Amino acid sequence: MIQWTCKPFDSLSPAELYAIIRLRNEVFVVEQECVFQDADNRDQACLHLAGWQEENLVAYCRLVPPGIAFDEPSIGRVLTDLTVRRSGTGRELMQRAISECRRKFGRAPIKIGAQLYLEKFYSSLGFVPAGGIYPEDGIMHVHMLLS
Repeated sequence: MIQWTCKPFDSLSPAELYAIIRLRNEVFVVEQECVFQDADNRDQACLHLAGWQEENLVAYCRLVPPGIAFDEPSIGRVLTDLTVRRSGTGRELMQRAISECRRKFGRAPIKIGAQLYLEKFYSSLGFVPAGGIYPEDGIMHVHMLLS
């Protein structure tokens, strides 16, 4: 069973922050072979939604306030550990992220920069393309919006 937490940066323990950084590097840098600057000075302003199985981080994303990445609130750095993929955990993560964004930032549209290969997944959650396809850190992306 996954235990969910949603915390501002300053409330994360050193162990939680380390687990987040480790899993983000494992997925985005190692697995996706994408060399990029993950520490972008946005984490400090974000809420961090994390799914834990015992002390193992298995799902994560950050909720970005409006005006930081986009004019709208945003959900970013969305990932699941290999051990829980294809189990529905990614969908649950995004549903929780959407609910938390609505709770924290109101009914404003939510904008994401989705990796293009996940466009169908995000569309199934109600997001629609909101712009052209663009490269980011060597991976094709598309902006998507949830009204």
